[in-house]
Amino acid sequence: MMQLIKAASRNAARTGIILLIFALTATAFLVFTFTQTQPAIERSQQAKTLALLGQVLPPALYDNDLLDSQKSMPPDELLGTRQPSSMWVARRGEAITAVVLEAIAPDGYKGNIHLLVGIDIDGKLTGVRVTAHTETPGLGDYIERSKNPWIDQFVGKSLLEPDARHWKVAKDGGHFDARAGATITPRAVVKAVKRALEYFAQHRAALVAPPPKAAPAAKPAAPAKPETPAKETPAS
Repeated sequence: MMQLIKAASRNAARTGIILLIFALTATAFLVFTFTQTQPAIERSQQAKTLALLGQVLPPALYDNDLLDSQKSMPPDELLGTRQPSSMWVARRGEAITAVVLEAIAPDGYKGNIHLLVGIDIDGKLTGVRVTAHTETPGLGDYIERSKNPWIDQFVGKSLLEPDARHWKVAKDGGHFDARAGATITPRAVVKAVKRALEYFAQHRAALVAPPPKAAPAAKPAAPAKPETPAKETPAS
């Protein structure tokens, strides 16, 4: 009986060791795979982001590295964001010329519509692109630039052109065209773009403020001159 117990214990220990070796090997393999593929994934994501930024910002507006200009923005109702979002700042030389904001239209037909909104320093739209959505394929997905030029109609528009009454789709008496039978999706996009312009107008001073200049280094104090001893006046 004792021999059977000892044999069972040895088998259990052997099985445990084998399982441990397999677990360590699998973990090491996963770590190796992650470290090998993560840089490639990051480069691919950066290339995709840079391509989208290039679609909403004319090349003449910037000569800086847009990826390096990325800033984190707090959630804001006008942007439709409930989590921190990103902003990219375009510069020519030292002058800020435009920004690109992440915005969300929360009232799409099937959920959130994620946008990139380019706005120049004068408050005019330089471009808008949809980056993610779940709208009905073939009906509401014409907001994608790869499928339809519909979204190009925002370029050059501002809060003043058209005026506030006409920041709507044509079916609602507004300026912006929309496909018949699929107005919920473009209506949501139009509203989200207008709110992004309002956000820019409200925060313009902070968004386009130049970075603070570093204070010049203080000059070292000159060494004190040794005092010249007063000459004694000879007694008369």
